[in-house]
Amino acid sequence: MIRAVPISQKLMLLCAALCAFAVLSVPAWADVSRFVGDYVGSAEVISADGDASKRDMSVSISETKEGFTVDWTSATHKPDGRIKEKSYSISFVPSDRDGIYAAAMKRNVFGHAVQLDPMKGEPFVWGRIEGDTLTVYSLFVDDVGGYELQQFDRTLAEGGLTLKFTNLRNGSLQRSVNTFLKQQ
Repeated sequence: MIRAVPISQKLMLLCAALCAFAVLSVPAWADVSRFVGDYVGSAEVISADGDASKRDMSVSISETKEGFTVDWTSATHKPDGRIKEKSYSISFVPSDRDGIYAAAMKRNVFGHAVQLDPMKGEPFVWGRIEGDTLTVYSLFVDDVGGYELQQFDRTLAEGGLTLKFTNLRNGSLQRSVNTFLKQQ
């Protein structure tokens, strides 16, 4: 015997299905909340020729309305006592691919955040979250068509993050860093 399902039950079933879909389709950038915070540390940067230089490092990861921002500073201690400091700030927004984020580094004519153009010498930057690691990649195309790829792996660890940085130029390792950054 077939019995009719009242409209109210159909609506409840539809609501339950929509709620389940909404929970399953939470944007991947929600995972960034585990990385949010301020971290500091220092390391010896090893260059391709084996030379080592001391660097102080800090990173701040914060959520934004659209995604998240990573701010970082690296201060290099020169042998003559000078300190050379570089700071960067990149905002990321979810891409159409789960766990992969597009850098929103400039605004187009419509005011939307967009990627830079590597064919104009600008870095192409993207990020991903895989497990406990937030990775930021920067790809540069040089004037003769060669490339430089920087990779920053920031992995959650007790009390902070482990940072693994590599810099490749046309496949050759230029610099690398492995260190711990303590959460503030």
